[in-house]
Amino acid sequence: MSPKPLLVSGRKLEKIIQRVGYEKISQRGSHIKMKNRNTGSVVIIPDHKELDRWTLKTILKQAEISDQQFNELLKKG
Repeated sequence: MSPKPLLVSGRKLEKIIQRVGYEKISQRGSHIKMKNRNTGSVVIIPDHKELDRWTLKTILKQAEISDQQFNELLKKG
């Protein structure tokens, strides 16, 4: 069983997702829209101080990032 993803803010998740090929394309209110340069997939990240665990899991699934990969990216800074 893979480790649970650690809780993060929306801004921190934005920085982590940029490292796997996503770039910010827009922001409307408190929602950041990011698109993957290679695959064209789009994810929406709420700009909250702490993301709900299920929201985080859903975003990681959409971005095709495993919990383990996410935790490794988080540790790298």
